[in-house]
Amino acid sequence: MKVKEGYIMKKLGTGYVVVTVGQASKDFNGMIRLNPAGAYLWQSVLDGADTKEKLVQAMLTRYDDLDEETARKDLDEFLDTVALALEE
Repeated sequence: MKVKEGYIMKKLGTGYVVVTVGQASKDFNGMIRLNPAGAYLWQSVLDGADTKEKLVQAMLTRYDDLDEETARKDLDEFLDTVALALEE
C-alpha cells in the first residue's frame, strides 16, 4: 500500500489532518483527522511500510505496552479511516 498522490498530512494544533491538494481535491473535498498514533502510521506508510504486517511491527516497536491483537485491531480502524487516501 502507499499514499495516493495529492494527499498530505499536516499538523493542526495538537492533532493531525490529511488534506488533498491538486487533482486529488476533485475526488475528495474534506479532511481526515488523525491522532498521534494515526499520524505515526501515516508516516510509516510514507516511509515504506507497505503491508499490514510491516505496520503492525512498526506499532509494536513504537509502543512498548501494545499487544499484537490490539495493534491489529487499531490498524484495521486506521486503514478504514484513511482507505480513500491509500492504494494497494
